[in-house]
Amino acid sequence: MEKTFIILKPDCMDKGLAGQVLQRFEKEGFQIVACKMAKLDSAILREHYAHVADKPFFPEIEAFMSSRTVIFVALQGEKVIARVRELLGPTDSTKAPKGTIRGDFGTDMMRNVVHASDGPDTAAAELKRFYQDEEIFA
Repeated sequence: MEKTFIILKPDCMDKGLAGQVLQRFEKEGFQIVACKMAKLDSAILREHYAHVADKPFFPEIEAFMSSRTVIFVALQGEKVIARVRELLGPTDSTKAPKGTIRGDFGTDMMRNVVHASDGPDTAAAELKRFYQDEEIFA
């Protein structure tokens, strides 16, 4: 069974959408195998967004992602990485069709409700970054 990592982002939390988003994943047949709430600090954000940490827009990402607590979730299921990304829709919420999570709840490129791993290597690295092995129940 494949695993993926998601973050219910600050806009998801501000709008009270965590339950609805998780429900969509569960209705798709995915199993929640880990879940916790945390406030992201600068060090973890720089590591998580290392691919853009040197870009001029990174301070805006850092300010947004550290603005309030978020929820980390590990999901397990058949082809879960690709299927979660389909459920989410494009990263830019303005281009996401209605019926997708970002199309229904997101507002723009950053305020797009959920971060999700984009491939098996990324999922493995993100799960390791945010969870200890004993915190994943699968």
